[in-house]
Amino acid sequence: MKKIILLSLALIATLSVSAQYYPDGRPIPPRHRYGYNNSHRHSGSFLDDTYYGFRLGLNVATVHSDAAILDGSDSRTGLDLGAVIGTRLTSAAPLYFETGLSYTEKGGKGNYQGNKFTYRLEYLELPLTIKYKYPVAPDITIEPFAGGYLALGVGGKIKNYGAREAYSSFSDNDAAFKRFDGGLRIGCGASFDMLYLGLSYDIGLANIGHDDFDDTRTGCLNLNIGVTF
Repeated sequence: MKKIILLSLALIATLSVSAQYYPDGRPIPPRHRYGYNNSHRHSGSFLDDTYYGFRLGLNVATVHSDAAILDGSDSRTGLDLGAVIGTRLTSAAPLYFETGLSYTEKGGKGNYQGNKFTYRLEYLELPLTIKYKYPVAPDITIEPFAGGYLALGVGGKIKNYGAREAYSSFSDNDAAFKRFDGGLRIGCGASFDMLYLGLSYDIGLANIGHDDFDDTRTGCLNLNIGVTF
């Protein structure tokens, strides 16, 4: 996991430099870069009609359930890696619709009948949010957002340390989970030129347990960084 994070950070840094000094595919000589940066710093490009970017984040996730065997209310950390694209909804205000695709790790930890267990739930996730970009300086914006997400389980393990057993997180087993998840997302981000920092919280609304009489829902706090073009 550390290698994935380091490689992702290196990729983000490379893309940031490439986009800054190779606009339209044409390189800017080092001696002209200072002048280029000053002439474009206040151009308002961060309020363009369409933008896209890459994000790398850390999740702090839980699974809350009425069923004791599924309740993982102690948090576990996981990776979040993806891409976003946004489009402006109206020329009257800097209001944007943002979506994308990410690989995200959720789950939780708990104890059942004296046995410790952990859940790692790996999803492909589709965010669907409305974002407002409020400029506070020529190259800085504060970006509150709200909306939802849809997720499909693609992998993960449930580990029962007492029985020393591990099995798939998504199966028809009553001690496992359904693949589909969805819910609400609220948060706020900040952009400085091309760099982005965001904090959000996912409130799971889908019952991911197999028992219709016991609610089992995910929750996830996410902190991410990235670049926006």
